[in-house]
Amino acid sequence: MLLPSASVTEVPMPAPIVPGDGEAGDAARRSAPFADEPVRVHFDIADLRLFVHIAELGNLTRGAQRAALSPAAASSRLKSLESQLRSRLFYRDPRGLTLTSAGETLLRHARVILRQIEHVKSDFSVHSDGATGHIRMFANTTTITEVLPDVLARFMGERPGVTVDLQERNTREVVRGILDGSADIGIIAGPAPESTLQSQCFSTDRLVLATPFVHPLSGRSEMRFEETLEFPHIGLQGSTLDLFLTQTVSQLNQTLNVRVMMSSFEAMCRMIEAGVGVGIVPESAASRLARSMRLNLVRLSDPWAFRERRVLYRDIDALPGCARIFLDMLVRAPGPAMPAPGASPAQGDPS
Repeated sequence: MLLPSASVTEVPMPAPIVPGDGEAGDAARRSAPFADEPVRVHFDIADLRLFVHIAELGNLTRGAQRAALSPAAASSRLKSLESQLRSRLFYRDPRGLTLTSAGETLLRHARVILRQIEHVKSDFSVHSDGATGHIRMFANTTTITEVLPDVLARFMGERPGVTVDLQERNTREVVRGILDGSADIGIIAGPAPESTLQSQCFSTDRLVLATPFVHPLSGRSEMRFEETLEFPHIGLQGSTLDLFLTQTVSQLNQTLNVRVMMSSFEAMCRMIEAGVGVGIVPESAASRLARSMRLNLVRLSDPWAFRERRVLYRDIDALPGCARIFLDMLVRAPGPAMPAPGASPAQGDPS
């Protein structure tokens, strides 16, 4: 496959459908003078990058700045692109720019084209040995805090020429990012999404209930999630776990009494340690935090409490060499230290 550095060859596109006979058809033809001609678009890579910047920022001036262009030059390029596509790409209002349906379509294709160009550059920079390159990765909270630090430290230590853009996202955002080309690799906890993405399980974790060291539930070794609902909970704001628990409670026809929403598992456990409430936490994170906090951990017996960690990607053969090497290292890496099956989770220091 040959990709140009500056432009993509002209692509004929089907002409828009124009009404046939009658006055309505005549009016439509007058308003679309080129309707009988195929649309030929000469994509300039710089224009595609500019379009993506504007779409992501929702602002022409800021998009122009990111592309190192003046607002006037950016506006001219955008108008030219809309003219070639014969489609309006943005709605303009006082608050900024929002994508039209045509704009959404172009954004999806533009991201794929630009990422593929980066992959080609990365692979051919050192003949695909993965020594240099760039990886864009979306991952859930637990993976970022409990799995990736050790794996990335080893990977980047062996390949100082590789850079990684790692962003924390919930499951829906991870899947959407892989589908629209915003990320090369995504990591989630739970079942494989129903999509065209490829996935691979690389480790497991389970959910536990974290309680203050002295608490009515602290003597239990295992319990059902439903039994925790009579106590106030501490939640993790904006997380896939919080959404899942809310849906689970709804299916039980009960309510979840959330007293405080926190932004990290560590902050959650600090609140739990202080006696504000209890909380559902991945065992890998809870066991680590329990070493320095007065916490009690109780395993959940619900089948959904056992979770698989999965890495997602569109097509492994289309990934840059450095990303394929990272995937192999991730899958082979030992997971975080976990209690043996049937053993009780680690408890906090009672002193």
